[in-house]
Amino acid sequence: MIISRLILKNWRNFLDADIPFSEHTYLLGANASGKSNLLDIFRFLRDVSKTQGGGLQKAVFDRGGIKKLRCLHVRRGTDIRIEIHVSESAKADPTWKYILGFKNEPRGERRALISSEEVYQKGECLLHRPDSEDKSDASRLTQTALEQIQANVKFRELAKFFKDITYLHLVPQLLKFSDQIGGQFLEGDPFGQGFLERLARTPENARENRLKRIEQALALVVPNFEELRFIRDDITGRPHLEARYVHHRPHAGWQREEQFSDGTLRLIALLWMLQEGDSILLLEEPELSLNNGIVTQIPILFQSIQRGRNRRSSQIIVSTHSESLLSNQGIDPKGVLLLEPAREGTKIRTVNIREKQLLQDGFSVADVLMPKIIPTTVEQLSFF
Repeated sequence: MIISRLILKNWRNFLDADIPFSEHTYLLGANASGKSNLLDIFRFLRDVSKTQGGGLQKAVFDRGGIKKLRCLHVRRGTDIRIEIHVSESAKADPTWKYILGFKNEPRGERRALISSEEVYQKGECLLHRPDSEDKSDASRLTQTALEQIQANVKFRELAKFFKDITYLHLVPQLLKFSDQIGGQFLEGDPFGQGFLERLARTPENARENRLKRIEQALALVVPNFEELRFIRDDITGRPHLEARYVHHRPHAGWQREEQFSDGTLRLIALLWMLQEGDSILLLEEPELSLNNGIVTQIPILFQSIQRGRNRRSSQIIVSTHSESLLSNQGIDPKGVLLLEPAREGTKIRTVNIREKQLLQDGFSVADVLMPKIIPTTVEQLSFF
C-alpha cells in the first residue's frame, strides 16, 4: 500500500494543501519552503500510532505543542487537520481514508484535543468522532482510536501501516564518535545513531544477504574497496561494520566505521534502508556527501531495488536540492512536487502543462524546475 493523497489544513507552512503522491515522490523547494515539515506529517502519524511510548499527546509534545504545529497564517478555524488516503497504487481508489483534526484544550491543562477522527475502508465509515461517549467524557478526546488496541480492531492494518513508516537522515559523525557521545538516542533515532544496533537486531541470514548486496555496490563506486562485514567487539559486544581495502598483506587493510568516509557511511545506510520494510521510506537529501556520479544514479537505484524484491509495493518520498539527482531522465514527472512559498503559506503543485511539454521534449526535471526554486536575489549574497 502507498499514500496516494494528503489533504492538510493549518499544518506548519501549509495553510491548506491537497497533495497527490506516487510510488516515488520528489519534493523540490527553496530553503524554508516546508519540505522537512511535509515529511514530518508522516512521522507524526507514525508517532500517534504507537501503542507504547507514543500517542497523540506525546507526538504533539515532542514537536513543541500545537502552537508550533499550527500554521502562522491562520486567521480563523484554528484546528489542525490531516486527511490521508492509502491505496494499493497511485492510480487506485483509496482502500483507507483517515482523518484527524485536533486543537488546544481551551482551559486547564491545555492538552491536544481531538476535534474530528474518522476512518473509512473502501468508502464505508468505520469510525466517526466525537461520538456520544466522547461528549460525555471529554478526556477521551486526548487519545486517538488509532493508538488504542481495543479501539482500532477494525482498522489495525492501517495503524500498523503508519507505525512501519521509516525515516533516516544519517549523520555520519554520530556513528564515528558514538563512544564520546554516549548512548542517548532521540526518539525514533532520526539521525541514525542506532543504525548499527538496527543491523544487529536483523536476523543473521537477512543481514548477511543485505550486506552482500551492499558490498557488491560499494565495489563499483568506492576506490580499492574489497569486502564489508558485520562484527561484534570481543570486549564490549558492541556492533561494528568493517571494510577491507586493497593492501599488500592479504589480511590487512581492514577499517571500522569510524574510519569510513561520510559518503561511504551514508551510501551504506541508503542501500540498507532500500532493502528494508514494506511501508514508506522518507529520505531527506540523500545526496549529501555523495559523489555527483553516484547521486545521478539514485532514482534508478530506487527502481531497480524495488523491482528486484518479490514483495508488496513500498513507497519512497524524497526531499532534495540536488541538480545531479534531478538530472536523471528516469524520474517520472508525475511524482514531482514543487513547494512554492507565498504570503499565505507554502503552496504545493505538480508539474504544469508547459513544464510537462519541456520534459517530454527531453529536458530533465533539473533543467525545468531547479531554476524555479533558486531565490531571485541569490547573487546579492556576494556583497555580504
